Amino acid sequence: MKTFAMGGVHPNDNKISTHAAIEQFPLPKQVVVLMNQHLGAPATPIVNKGDKVKTGQLIGEAQAFMCANVHSPVSGTVAKIEPCKDPFGLAKPAIYIDVEGDEWMDDIDRTPDIKKECDLTPAEIVAKLKEKGIVGLGGATFPAHIKYSIPEGKKAEYLIINAVECEPYLTSDHRVMMEHAEEICIGISILRKALGVPNAYIGIENNKPEPIRVMQEMAKNFEGIIVEPLKMKYPQGAEKQLINAITGRRVPSGKLPIDVGCVVSNVGTTFAVYEAIQKNKPLIENILTVTGKMLTKEQQHNYQVRIGISYGEIVRHAIGELPPTTGKVISGGPMMGKAMSNLDGPTVKGASSVLIIDESEATRGEESNCIRCGKCMNACPMGLEPYLFSSLVNNGKYEEAGANNILDCIECGCCLYSCPANKPLTDEIRLGKNKLRMIMAAKKK
Repeated sequence: MKTFAMGGVHPNDNKISTHAAIEQFPLPKQVVVLMNQHLGAPATPIVNKGDKVKTGQLIGEAQAFMCANVHSPVSGTVAKIEPCKDPFGLAKPAIYIDVEGDEWMDDIDRTPDIKKECDLTPAEIVAKLKEKGIVGLGGATFPAHIKYSIPEGKKAEYLIINAVECEPYLTSDHRVMMEHAEEICIGISILRKALGVPNAYIGIENNKPEPIRVMQEMAKNFEGIIVEPLKMKYPQGAEKQLINAITGRRVPSGKLPIDVGCVVSNVGTTFAVYEAIQKNKPLIENILTVTGKMLTKEQQHNYQVRIGISYGEIVRHAIGELPPTTGKVISGGPMMGKAMSNLDGPTVKGASSVLIIDESEATRGEESNCIRCGKCMNACPMGLEPYLFSSLVNNGKYEEAGANNILDCIECGCCLYSCPANKPLTDEIRLGKNKLRMIMAAKKK
């Protein structure tokens, strides 16, 4: 089976919630909708305190190039517009909405009927993705309308659907393929039309035999959709690694996938594209996994969750109280996710999981001196030298780190995972990247 050529590691996949069918999470009494739940500038609120809103109504407008519209996930009354602390303790602009029933906008099709035909032009498809606030659900939350607006002089040759879900524990993509295969294939056909590409390739790692089977059977009913089973290797779900695995092409340093003729869309995003184009539904909910080795089989869940519901409410509904030996509650997976300090913080469009791990799993090994073994370098899927970045960052040599391509790091955690000295390499590199960006921004002023 195909895989990417350079680096990578093999953590235990821990896909222990694959059995849990998608459940609709109940509505809370209030939601908090962040205005910057996408890559780029925050949306601008276009409602006021006291306004009545419906589910699916535009409440935050994209007024910058790198931005996405934000819609109300519920119906009710705007309680206030003021900053809210996100799950990591950072204050973000937000709209608080008191929930009153569940009245949807009239133009949203909520019937279970599957709509196959799309008569929109490529330009109209892209415009509608912008209107409905569709962003990438694979982690970066990149506004979809920008990704599918191919720059002049560039040409898309490959559409690649990222159904790899290589991050341990996560199973939301697994479940959406099992339960919405036809809608996904329709979404792929829509994206093929928008890009003008002959074929689309669905990359799925071979630890998901049932989704592979389901998608292969469904793809037979559609033109130009090829399911590509892939050998298991983390971080195959990263854009550049997936492109290399499926096409053999490599995205050069500082370049984007379109520079090698590729566009990558997460499988969850593709389902959201179907709902936006065919059902007129904005991105107001997504599939979120609740999982962890500490939890019983009955406590493992895959929920369809409206954005703006707090992580604390999800935990209480799914399992009750946190186990007393809980070490961390992570948004995302153990490799690239982030430990949450504030469970009262709201979910956003890109939320993928609530991972609960105990103290033994959460505690890092004691750090010792680097012995220059080179394991971090061998594991790096970008061909970088993490041990060098560690030394440069710890000595404040951020620009020298930049000259050695520190900004190419995708923060996958392979270096930290493979380091026998337990050095916090990913954290040091992330710090170095932030410091370097600050230096670069200061020089531009």
